[in-house]
Amino acid sequence: MSEKVSFKQWIENYQNGMYDSPDFDTMCKAGWYDWFCKDSSLINRMKKMVPAILKISKSSKIDLDKTYIFFKNNCPMCGKLYDDFRICDIDSGDVIYTIIPHSGHDSEQEHPSMVWGKDNDFDGAIVKGDMKTVYQFFGV
Repeated sequence: MSEKVSFKQWIENYQNGMYDSPDFDTMCKAGWYDWFCKDSSLINRMKKMVPAILKISKSSKIDLDKTYIFFKNNCPMCGKLYDDFRICDIDSGDVIYTIIPHSGHDSEQEHPSMVWGKDNDFDGAIVKGDMKTVYQFFGV
């Protein structure tokens, strides 16, 4: 991840097409931090998460000026690759929330959408269910 831009600025950059190129440098600027998939698939993986990102950005739990987001592609030992996005404090870099739109862990397919966070010091998922449940948690 090359730079931290505020969540608000990330949304503006995205809407202005700054993350439309699938090249490595652009995807790093968009916030990809770690991945196990092909570099060329990052753009589509990000685009699949954008509706959730935009919806959650409207939550009163998120300060768009004091947070930033980044993306991670995960490789579970038992399951399929899956992606998450993390909302972090821009000053400290601490993760506030990890949002998993659809887990790839075989054991989590009944409730694949999750939120992990500082609310419980990341001691288990705060929310498990579907994205509707995630949106309810964020009040959006």
